[in-house]
Amino acid sequence: MTVRPPRPLQARIWTDNPAAALDYEIAQEKASTLGRLGRALEAALAALVAFDAQAAEAKTERRAERRALVAQAGHALWLFVVQREALGLRNTRQLMRDYRVPAEVQHRMGVLPAKTPRQG
Repeated sequence: MTVRPPRPLQARIWTDNPAAALDYEIAQEKASTLGRLGRALEAALAALVAFDAQAAEAKTERRAERRALVAQAGHALWLFVVQREALGLRNTRQLMRDYRVPAEVQHRMGVLPAKTPRQG
């Protein structure tokens, strides 16, 4: 979604201050990225909740699957927090409450997954 300034402002922005037009475009991109990363975090957390809602079997493959979901959610959280901090939004405590981020996901924030050996 692109947000456009009102027409009179849009016409003047290029003539009065061309750098302001660039600043406006950059602000749009920052907001768009923040929204995209927020939706990715919501999807990762929803996948984890859906997995937990299924049968609570303690099989090894189920635990590995859950660990992978927690890792994905932790990575999505890390990307979202970094983008927010780049925009000057530093209150992560409120973010954790608003998105209901479990403690185990918070602890995985910033931890990159182990690399798998290349095949082929």
